[in-house]
Amino acid sequence: MEVLSKLVGVEEEDEVMLPGFRFHPTDEELIGFYLRRKVEKKPIAIEIIKQLDIYKYDPWDLPKVSNMGEKEWYFFCTRGRKYRNSIRPNRVTGSGFWKATGIDKSIFSTLKPNQECIGLKKSLVYYRGSAGKGTKTDWMMHEFRLPFNTNSPQHYHA
Repeated sequence: MEVLSKLVGVEEEDEVMLPGFRFHPTDEELIGFYLRRKVEKKPIAIEIIKQLDIYKYDPWDLPKVSNMGEKEWYFFCTRGRKYRNSIRPNRVTGSGFWKATGIDKSIFSTLKPNQECIGLKKSLVYYRGSAGKGTKTDWMMHEFRLPFNTNSPQHYHA
């Protein structure tokens, strides 16, 4: 630690980003390691992915509250429901809403036998305004979730 402190010119107590560190996980790593550990409440040594209710923010405000990233940001967020007795998600923000595009893409494990499906990826686009009259923006989000067939009902919600 002393060598690193001298290299970057900071004291040991100061919080610094790691020089040269880039966080570019694959879809399989995001689901199979980070998301699964989060859902199973297993700790990760460094908080690389922040827990945040992203729907309380407009997309252009998210980079300010992120732990890291220049063009991509990662967050853990539980999916809210539009209606209390429904599984339909609520993706409304202060200035617009996230709209799903296409179908869910299955993410398969290259480490498990038979290329097992470990999760799903959904693409969403941000629209400014209200549903029905919103204007499409260039903001895009990928939502990752565990598949239905996991042992715990809380996995789907997380």
